[in-house]
Amino acid sequence: GIMAIAGPADAAEQVRIGLFALQHRGEESAGIAAGNDTTLHEHRGMGLVGEALPDHALEPMRSLPLAIGHVRYSTTGASTITNAQPLPFNLAGGRIAIAHNGNITNAVALRQRLEADGAIFQTESDTEVIAHLMARLSGPLERRLRGAVRALEGGFALAVLTPGAIHVVRDRHGLRPLVLGRVGGHWCAASESCAISMLGGSVERDAGPGELLTLTPGGMQPRSRIARPRPARCSFEHIYFARPDSVIDGVSVHLARKRMGARLWAEHPADVDVVIGVPDSSLVAAHGYAAAGGVPWDTGLVKSHYIGRTFIQPSAAQRQRGVELKLAPLAAVIDGRRVALVDDSLVRGTTARRIVAQLREAGATEVHLRIASPPVTSSCHYGIATSRRSELIAADLDVPEICEHVGADSLGFLSEAALLAALEPDVPARHGPGSDPGPGSDPDTGREDGDASSGWCNACFTGRYPTPIAEPAERREQGAPA
Repeated sequence: GIMAIAGPADAAEQVRIGLFALQHRGEESAGIAAGNDTTLHEHRGMGLVGEALPDHALEPMRSLPLAIGHVRYSTTGASTITNAQPLPFNLAGGRIAIAHNGNITNAVALRQRLEADGAIFQTESDTEVIAHLMARLSGPLERRLRGAVRALEGGFALAVLTPGAIHVVRDRHGLRPLVLGRVGGHWCAASESCAISMLGGSVERDAGPGELLTLTPGGMQPRSRIARPRPARCSFEHIYFARPDSVIDGVSVHLARKRMGARLWAEHPADVDVVIGVPDSSLVAAHGYAAAGGVPWDTGLVKSHYIGRTFIQPSAAQRQRGVELKLAPLAAVIDGRRVALVDDSLVRGTTARRIVAQLREAGATEVHLRIASPPVTSSCHYGIATSRRSELIAADLDVPEICEHVGADSLGFLSEAALLAALEPDVPARHGPGSDPGPGSDPDTGREDGDASSGWCNACFTGRYPTPIAEPAERREQGAPA
């Protein structure tokens, strides 16, 4: 997750507060870079925001009016302080820092070309490619950033701190979210609207696909395009990744999840006594499922909030142990009852198998598993660290075989059509004059591959990718959810 603000005297502190709201997007490391026309200071640390960014770390940044921040869960490069962001660089024209959410799918090819040309890389992060591309271009830093971004493929939202300005960029597909707002009259940007709301600010609009904007203490410069937009926004943001109080591209995350649950009931009802959800991201879908079916909803799994999000733990062993430590069945709700268990997604099946076993141990007479998204059959190359395809349970097994593997009495997945219906905007997407008005209303919403009419990327469910995939995304063994 990324955060940026231009103008306030306490910009670094404002960004730190915003990062607390984005903590769910990355728990491995956090960092802030702050500056003005002549100075740039940065601090990065491992762990949660409160651990990585203590008060004393911000002292050199006091009174600097420009700041960007980052929370990381690693999808490219190991979970080390070297790869923590924002990454600082010394370029001709000034010192810069880059915060990046997403994956650059042609980063390997670009890195090989740059290294052949003499570039020396200091990190494993695909983000560093951007700085090396900028170093080989001429002109003002903003123009060099524009040129560098045009060479990138994949999904990304960037905040780039340069002397006197912050530049924020969203990839031409809008795969990764980027929201614009004002806090105390100062322009800011964040991966999700919840960070702007945390600061008491007002959300103005979403950055359009392919849009570059420059924030300064004096305001926001007119928008410009770095690429022709081809909207393919990530549906998994609404299914799992984003915070429920966020609104992304005009779609309330909370209401979308509720609609997913209701449509899941319409497609896969269950004769059960109680509906329960897997905390926390599945609870709203479980509410929607229960309400649509007129079945009681209850808390069937108690979560320890001190474990963190097991999806974004950096190793498979940590994720499995995290599930065991994090979730405990509530026997008073489950014992002797037929249970519908609603989860947001099913990736490898190990978590579902363990939870189904826990419910049976707690006395459930039947467990009917319902998934509020389609089967995950393909890897994500854009910043959601799903497994290699060979590790995805739905890549090789059909629904009855998956049901048998996880030990459920029945299993139902939400269809892609129902998912897209649940993602209909709740409010008009807030875009400025001349920027992308949102899916379905721009004559140039076609995509190079896959479903050209939806405006959403469902590649992890369909295998239809909106960008060229030059090479298989490198997958760490630790980089996949359970």
